[in-house]
Amino acid sequence: MPTLVPILTITGSDGAGVVGVQADIRTMSALGGYALTAITSVTIQNDDGSKSIDDLPSEMIIGQVRAIVKELHPKVVKVGLVRDVATIKMLKREIVAFQNVVIVPGIFSSEGRQLVSDDAIAAMKKHLLPMATLLILRSNEAEKILDLKIKTDDDMIKAARMFVDMGAESVLLRSSKHTDGLLTALLYENDNTHFFTSHNTEGWQKHGVGGALSSAIATRLAFGDDVATAIDKAHDYMHKQVVYAVTEIIQHSRKTVIYNKLMSLVADNYNKSHDVAFYADKLCISTRYLSQVTNDVVGISPKQIISDYVIKEAKILLQSTNYSIQEISDRLGFSSQSTFSSFFIKYEKCTPTFFRLK
Repeated sequence: MPTLVPILTITGSDGAGVVGVQADIRTMSALGGYALTAITSVTIQNDDGSKSIDDLPSEMIIGQVRAIVKELHPKVVKVGLVRDVATIKMLKREIVAFQNVVIVPGIFSSEGRQLVSDDAIAAMKKHLLPMATLLILRSNEAEKILDLKIKTDDDMIKAARMFVDMGAESVLLRSSKHTDGLLTALLYENDNTHFFTSHNTEGWQKHGVGGALSSAIATRLAFGDDVATAIDKAHDYMHKQVVYAVTEIIQHSRKTVIYNKLMSLVADNYNKSHDVAFYADKLCISTRYLSQVTNDVVGISPKQIISDYVIKEAKILLQSTNYSIQEISDRLGFSSQSTFSSFFIKYEKCTPTFFRLK
C-alpha cells in the first residue's frame, strides 16, 4: 500500500502529456501526493494535425472510480473533463460522500474550442457543480454556464455568488481579461472575496497551466490545507515551476537559455546573494542585458525574480519552522535582522513576526 496521500483525478487522457491525466500525475507526484486515475476519454491525433476526443463508456468510467475508492480511499477527488451526460449523472453518486471535491469543468480548450456539449454542460450544472468543495473555472466557462458577460470585478463576484447559490462551497474564477494588461482571478469563499492579478498574461494562459494549478490545489487540500492556503501554496509552486518555466521548445533563443540558467542559479544561491550583479557575473553577461532577457521572456526584472524567490522561502520558513527571525534572516543571506524585516515589510506589507502569527 502507498504511504503517500492519495488523490483521485477523473479526467481525459492526452498523449502529449501537457494536459489531462498525465499532467495531473506529474503535478501531484511532484508535490508529494499519490496520484490515482480514472480516465474518461482519449485524445487522438488525426493525420491532418487536428485532434479528436473519444469518450469511454459510462460503465467503464464508473467502474474505475468505484474500484479506486473502495481499495485506496482518496482524500480528494478532482473531476476534470467529463463529456457524457449519463456519466455525469452516475458520477454524482460516486463522489457525493467525499469531503473534498475539486471540480474543473474544462469546457473550453486553451485555444477557446468548446470541448463539452451544451447538454453535458447543463448536466454538470445540475449534478456536479453543487458537489464542489472548490469549483475552478475560467471566466469564459463561467460566462457559458451562466449565460452572462464578465466585464468587471463586480461581474466576477456576481458569477461566483451564483455558483455558490447552486451549491458550490467556494469558487476560484480565473483568467478574466477585463483590465488591459492584467489577468484577474477571484477566490470567493464564505461571502469573502480575494482578488489576484498578474501582468504575466502569457505565462498564466499557457497550455496546461490551468490543469496543473488545479492539480496542485487538490494535492494541497489532500495534505489538510484549507482552501485559501491550498491556493496560496499551489500558486507559489506554479509561479516558480510552471508559469515562469519557459522551454526551448516554445522559444528557441539564447534568451530562453539564459533565463533558465538564471532560475537555476537563483535556486542554488538565493541564500548567498540577492544582488543582480552576482547572477549576471555568473552568467558572464552585463546586468543591463540580464534585465533585457528577463523582461523579454517573462516581463519582470531580475531583481523581482530574486526577491520573489527569497520571499517564497521566507514565508515557508516562517510558516513551517520554529527558527527565530534572526535565524531565518541568516539562513536567507541577509546582513542583519533589520534588513530582512525591511525587505519583508516592503513585499508583504507586514513584519515577519506578524506574518507568522496570522
